[in-house]
Amino acid sequence: MGVLLRFFYVVPIPLNFKFILHAHSHTALLGWVYLGLTTLIYKIFLVSAEKPILYKRIFWFANFCIFGMLVTFPIQGYALFSIIFSTLFLFASYSFFWFAIKFVPVGFKNRFSWKLVKMALWYLVISSIGPWAIGLVMATLGNESIWYKTSIYFYLHFLYNGWFIFVLLGVLFYFFEEKGVRFNPQKLRSFFFLLNIGAIFTVFLSILWFVPPVVFYILGLVGAVSQILAFYELFGLLKEYIPILKKSFTKYAFFLLKFSGILIVLKLFMQLFSAFPYVANLAFQVKDFVIGYLHMVFLGIVVAIMLIFLERFRLLHLSKNFLRLYLIAFTVTEILIFYKAIAFSFGVPVFPNYYPFLAFASLLFPISVAVLFFGNFFAPK
Repeated sequence: MGVLLRFFYVVPIPLNFKFILHAHSHTALLGWVYLGLTTLIYKIFLVSAEKPILYKRIFWFANFCIFGMLVTFPIQGYALFSIIFSTLFLFASYSFFWFAIKFVPVGFKNRFSWKLVKMALWYLVISSIGPWAIGLVMATLGNESIWYKTSIYFYLHFLYNGWFIFVLLGVLFYFFEEKGVRFNPQKLRSFFFLLNIGAIFTVFLSILWFVPPVVFYILGLVGAVSQILAFYELFGLLKEYIPILKKSFTKYAFFLLKFSGILIVLKLFMQLFSAFPYVANLAFQVKDFVIGYLHMVFLGIVVAIMLIFLERFRLLHLSKNFLRLYLIAFTVTEILIFYKAIAFSFGVPVFPNYYPFLAFASLLFPISVAVLFFGNFFAPK
């Protein structure tokens, strides 16, 4: 569906662009990332709870809702049936939240890794305020209201700055805990505090597009600085243990981990600059900056690190061919998206055949995922 969206600019397609966009975003974030992260949480923290039947019911209920959104959004966009399936998915996510909090074994409850994952689960619930608000706004103010976009951005923000990032950090700390590493408790508290302040206050960066009072820029700046300080603290905690990571992952997986680490630094400073009015206005006027940023976070950071951990815990095998194709697809498409954003901001036309080139480069994503899927499907048991 992502590739299809790119081909809308190349050839006539008798479908509704916005409907496909809604289907693409919901399936990618919920059918792809959500399932990957909940699988990691179950595998690491909840298998020993010995509640496989209950977990499978929640898992298949979530898949039923995702499949419903996959079918209904391309046909009708935000309408009766897609809203029903979206709402049911919220209850599926609440069910997983309840399941994880209730049945996590006592042995994990005092671990720092679980503290991060538990906070991630709370951010998952908080993010769901966005979809509930969207329905209310559409019913009362309509989708032209500033509250419509604000609800969407609120949802996305707490998904990736809260739920996604906190789960991945929880899995990272679990890895080190299993290796017997003991971190300074005071530094862990400082890191956790800064990380949460950053996650909460950077939500104000998502509303700068309608030029609110200056206090919102200040609050967003506080959040951006807090996130930078949190990850600086994280680097200080982990720097002497990086050789353990290098030994524990394949050469290609470790390279991907370092690559994602560089993108995290880039993300942090992009957020910092977006707290200033000129950059915030530029991002609103040139949508490709936002598209490039979101794809960088989801594909270059969240999905990449999630896949590395899925392999580390023997849930997937990442072949060299998959990793090469995926990295090429990501790098080429990101360069093209940001190139267009910069060109537009300076009033310069893009090069001829830009859109076909971007569309065909995007084809490498489903090809790489097919390589991943069939490589695992036909792998010896």
